[in-house]
Amino acid sequence: MTKYVFVTGGVVSGLGKGITASSLALLLKSRGYKVFMQKFDPYFNIDPGTMNPIQHGEVFVTQDGCETDLDLGHYERFIDEELNYTSNITSGKIYSSVIEKERHGDYLGATVQLVPHITNEIKNKVYEAGITSKADIVITEIGGTVGDIESQAFIESLRQIQYEKGPENTCFVHTTLIPYIIGSNELKTKPTQNSVKDLQNMGIRPNFLVCRTPFPTNDSIKSKLSLFCNLPKCNIIDCVDVTNIYEIPLNLHKQNIDELVLKQFNLKENKADLKDWEDLIHRMDNSNDEVEIALVGKYVELHDAYLSVMEALRHAGYKYHTKIKINWINSESLEKEKINLKEIFKNTKGILVPGGFGNRGINGKIKAIEYARVNNIPFLGICLGMQLAVIEFARNVCGISDANSTEFEPLCENPIIDLMSDQKTVINMGGTLRLGNYNCKIKENTLAYKDYKEKNIKERHRHRYEFNNKYMSTLENNGMVFSGINEESNLVEIIELPSHVHFIACQFHPEFKSRPTRPHPLFDSFVKASIDHKIKK
Repeated sequence: MTKYVFVTGGVVSGLGKGITASSLALLLKSRGYKVFMQKFDPYFNIDPGTMNPIQHGEVFVTQDGCETDLDLGHYERFIDEELNYTSNITSGKIYSSVIEKERHGDYLGATVQLVPHITNEIKNKVYEAGITSKADIVITEIGGTVGDIESQAFIESLRQIQYEKGPENTCFVHTTLIPYIIGSNELKTKPTQNSVKDLQNMGIRPNFLVCRTPFPTNDSIKSKLSLFCNLPKCNIIDCVDVTNIYEIPLNLHKQNIDELVLKQFNLKENKADLKDWEDLIHRMDNSNDEVEIALVGKYVELHDAYLSVMEALRHAGYKYHTKIKINWINSESLEKEKINLKEIFKNTKGILVPGGFGNRGINGKIKAIEYARVNNIPFLGICLGMQLAVIEFARNVCGISDANSTEFEPLCENPIIDLMSDQKTVINMGGTLRLGNYNCKIKENTLAYKDYKEKNIKERHRHRYEFNNKYMSTLENNGMVFSGINEESNLVEIIELPSHVHFIACQFHPEFKSRPTRPHPLFDSFVKASIDHKIKK
């Protein structure tokens, strides 16, 4: 029977529930168990796909094309498993499904209510994750903070699951804050006590407390929490502030959280194999060199808008014992008339232009791409970054001065990036995206082939517009190589410039598949080229 772990949060948001859940999943997987993860978000959007990146952070995409919360990126990076549509559930999805069933007559005329209809739908999503994944253990994170009105239906559903499956098959991990009061030099437990009481009032007694704290708690603190929160001292786990989130699994492992969870489930306590993770931390601790990468984006006010890109850069840096210093550049700032690009990029050894939507900041990104191409600086373009690299090349090398995209100029005469309606692959701005995993065939004797070391790959997408193939021969005649193609739809996936030290761009999002212990080939190659560029300079 599948076992279920539920991770809740108390006192304040932003405590790291997702990292706690991911760390526990990694530890349980290291002991030989198949683990699956999911996230419940209380907001009423169907998914984060239409949400502002500056407010909500990046949209992570699963292999089956679901637009999800960025926490799923943490899940995949930690447990190195591809998740799916059952992994991200919002209140919007739950209520939409219930209303659709009501309209369809599935409830046979019954009065549709929060309990049992909404709570049953939530429980079904939890159980569905266990059934479809065939996992030994499903770890579910509940977004928000205990006491929020929005999350009460989820908490009630968990109470019911606890009753239905029994304590030997359910485990509740409550993440909470132990604040430090500077004036009295004390760690205070009262907020945690109150948070646990709120949870208990809803019918749930947490089995574990994971306490976010600036430094380890002492026995006195743990004794007080044990007494007032009604759980053993050994089940009170410190989650001490760290500079690198990848240290957290080992910190939790030292406190035996994975062993204690398995004991509660009456599961065999297999020996943990954490060698790869320990090697990763060793490389991090011994990363003495540093290289600056410029990230030119339009959502740089919130770094979480590019969370997976940041992590993918760091993954590659760890491999080469090098810290990545990101030079955050707002692409709109590059559109000023008298901007000094040489000054802005003076310490930059690689330029990355990530994805995005709309025409804001487009000309600034094109300027950055031109600067990288002309000055032979390693370049990586992702999604919109690839499209703009093609436009820049068409304008400044091929002489198509008005080359553009129908996304920015709907009536442009030379749509290098178009809706591709003749190939029936993309609809319009109000239509659907190309989402999820798609095949790509790589040409031999190209930089892409050198990076991947194989001909056939599968990568994740999130975009509407495509390269217009009628311009392919013109660009090829001027030196651009189309090194990756989706043969099913004849769509361009990767472009590169062989005459450049390192210039490659892709239509997909390689950052979604990068892992701490296995950096993505395109990021690996780009960071290595940036390090080599620094050495040559």
